[in-house]
Amino acid sequence: MKFTKLQGAGNDFIVVNGLVEKSENWNEVAKKVCDRHFGIGADGFIFCSESDIADIKMNFYNSDGSRAEMCGNGIRCFSRYVYDNNIVKKKNIAVETDAGIKYVSVQCDNKGKVELLGVEMGQVDFATSLIPCNIDKDNVINEDIEVEGNKIKFSSVLMGVPHTIIFVEDYKNIDIDKIGSKLEKHSLFPKKTNVNFVKKIDERTLQIKTWERGAGRTLGCGTGSSAAAAVAKKIGLIKENEISLLNDGGELIITLLENNNIKLSGKAKVICSGEYVGEI
Repeated sequence: MKFTKLQGAGNDFIVVNGLVEKSENWNEVAKKVCDRHFGIGADGFIFCSESDIADIKMNFYNSDGSRAEMCGNGIRCFSRYVYDNNIVKKKNIAVETDAGIKYVSVQCDNKGKVELLGVEMGQVDFATSLIPCNIDKDNVINEDIEVEGNKIKFSSVLMGVPHTIIFVEDYKNIDIDKIGSKLEKHSLFPKKTNVNFVKKIDERTLQIKTWERGAGRTLGCGTGSSAAAAVAKKIGLIKENEISLLNDGGELIITLLENNNIKLSGKAKVICSGEYVGEI
């Protein structure tokens, strides 16, 4: 199986051409190729397929083999892959995902090399029932919970996938892995949740650390960065509409648009290409 490995803000993905490569059990393929010891190693696995409603369809799996509706960094890497490989040679690509059609803009340098990709992420949804979260309120904003003896204030939204945002003053006194793993599978979240720990740097800058549903700690998260900026603006933590999100693996730019719409921009870089010869 031929593959390309790409990364966006440190989020790494294995991408294959599903128009050529075939499998009856893609979730098992995802688990095998994403394994960092016995496979290629990645946070997620993506393959393309034909779409009746868009230019191409993105099929996304977490490293544990679970399918996810959307991934902000994943769709940028995916779009670079289909553009570079002439699968969809457009500067504006309509991508079908399990969270609906997303529109990706491809910016190239003067040599025609992809330099930056922007994704219209759609609307962030604050409705509790859509996240979903088992709290009897319309929105989940600044709620209290105790995890492993830590009293935590959290907010949750749906950004294609569920995200739980925790604002911190520093990272020294919080165990991201322990709290992230506990909240991911907490009974409040019937479909589990991604967990983002966010620190304000200034009015234009937020730092973010992520525990991803189905993947654990990752160096970057596009949907999480989008969700974090939206929540920060809603609670008045920031006032600007264009925010820099400093992920462990790199910077992402979030633009907050009208009606809770969000645009995510950043680089997507090719790491390597090759052939996976393990069993699939």
